[in-house]
Amino acid sequence: MSDVEVDLVLRSTRVITPEGTRAATVSVAGGRIAAVSPYDAGVPAGARLEDFGDDVVLPGLVDTHVHVNDPGRTEWEGFWTATRAAAAGGITTLLDMPLNSLPPTTTVEHLAVKRDVARPKAHIDVGFWGGAIPSNVKDLRQLHDAGVFGFKCFLSPSGVEEFPELDQEQLARSMAEISGFGGLLIVHAEDPHHLASAPQRSGPRYADFLASRPRDAENTAIGNLISHAKRLGARVHVLHLSSSDALPLIAEARREGVSITVESCPHFLTLTAEEVPDGATEFKCCPPIREAANQDALWQGLADGTIDCIVSDHSPCTTDLKTPDFASAWGGISSLQLGLPAIWTEARKRGHTLDDVVRWMAKAPADLAGLGAKGAIEAGRDADFAVLAPDATFTVDPAELHHRNQVTAYAGRTLYGVVRSTWLRGRRIVENGNLAEPTGRLLERNN
Repeated sequence: MSDVEVDLVLRSTRVITPEGTRAATVSVAGGRIAAVSPYDAGVPAGARLEDFGDDVVLPGLVDTHVHVNDPGRTEWEGFWTATRAAAAGGITTLLDMPLNSLPPTTTVEHLAVKRDVARPKAHIDVGFWGGAIPSNVKDLRQLHDAGVFGFKCFLSPSGVEEFPELDQEQLARSMAEISGFGGLLIVHAEDPHHLASAPQRSGPRYADFLASRPRDAENTAIGNLISHAKRLGARVHVLHLSSSDALPLIAEARREGVSITVESCPHFLTLTAEEVPDGATEFKCCPPIREAANQDALWQGLADGTIDCIVSDHSPCTTDLKTPDFASAWGGISSLQLGLPAIWTEARKRGHTLDDVVRWMAKAPADLAGLGAKGAIEAGRDADFAVLAPDATFTVDPAELHHRNQVTAYAGRTLYGVVRSTWLRGRRIVENGNLAEPTGRLLERNN
């Protein structure tokens, strides 16, 4: 691109690029990054300069695990509120999960409904996962051709009757179909037999709930998933890894050539079972938040590359569904706006850098979904940025969150990292918590 095309220049003493953090000037033309230049590079005539001083410019985050629940359960969330919360948290791209909306994204017709609802409400760019359920093997290729980024399945009950789980035979059948056209299967991996045999007690005690979702349920499900993927040559992704016991299984599978990737979530990496108060079902999720020693091992899995990425698994609901009974309360953590500061607060304590956080929360999720225009600050990519004051702190006030129901497990926590502004394709969409009108686009695989 020639200089005359550049309309915006961003400058900071700390810009996170694929080569590391450095003082740099980032030129933007037509919504894309034209160049990343030395800090003292000149500003082309007619271009606007935004100088962020020592605040850090990082690529807009990519969250590939968000339950927007729209349409059908819009009182739980919605594209307007979810994408506002994401933008306020430095996220510029999200992928919507295929369940908890009505209809679920299990046919091309249902995908069209979802897109029509999302299109006028998206403050950031939005893409869609398809769903793999027992009855829709025939629909999977059509969904793939229509641009979904892959297919989600459950191996244990999902919690909603319109999205049933796959048994092992159905898993193999769906995996074979998806592998046949080069697709990606993403899996909620908990084994139903281990869950059924675990002690089930109602009531407010978190210890009882934790015992009802044992690590063995995850470990066995992941082991079975690896066996199928190895046999079928399939590409698979483990969602929201909670059990650190599964890390050696995953590492060994990769050494054997299995195409398997793994994510974890802010709540598993920043919250511990020991600190969950009884009755505090804002902490309930499946699989569950586990003990501090397990969390330490998850961080080691991030450090050594066994865990690829960190995504929110934002799974909200109305306040009334978070009853004090862990057995009956809806399971899901609302964290879309808080993932970056939550992870940065813990990462800095553990000796990690913002470069690491960007790799886990921008580059790796973009790579997972094949979003070649997202996830990094380099020429040719979309001009998506978050500007962060990494040493500034704030205390989480649920009333200041943008997602629809102000329930969060992070209430009252003091976190490092204040998002000063968020930029989508060269347009500032958030500044000091104030949001512009929606300009997000709907994304399709490989476009």
